[in-house]
Amino acid sequence: MNLNATMFVQSIVFLILAWVVAKFVWPPVMGALDARARKIAEGLAAADQGKQAMAAAEKRVQVELASARDEGAKRIADAEKRAQMVADEIKANAQAEADRIIAQARAEAEQQMSKAREELRAQVATLAVAGAEQILKREVNAAAHADLLNQLATEL
Repeated sequence: MNLNATMFVQSIVFLILAWVVAKFVWPPVMGALDARARKIAEGLAAADQGKQAMAAAEKRVQVELASARDEGAKRIADAEKRAQMVADEIKANAQAEADRIIAQARAEAEQQMSKAREELRAQVATLAVAGAEQILKREVNAAAHADLLNQLATEL
């Protein structure tokens, strides 16, 4: 065998093999590699979008939390205001009740003082009549002298 002819045949076989690989094997391999590269790129893009969505969601959560805190603080302040108003109302009612009780007690005391004065006047009138009876050494008729006794009670 001739070395040149062997090399020539091997070159032709190599070229045919290269053409078959380039025509039939290489395009599907490159297509699979391109598809895989697209999937990887899509996955990375989706991961970036997920990160952005997560950051946006965290911002919304922080805003909502701040809003909820503000709302809670506002409700607490409103409740404290209402509690203060109720306490003031209770104090005002208690003061009004105390004033009413004091006024009632004063009126009752005034009434008792008037009653005691009247009783005292009656006793003084009786004592005056008894004293006058003793002085005059005779009996004075209380029924006959009722006008005189009433006038004496008014003067006292």
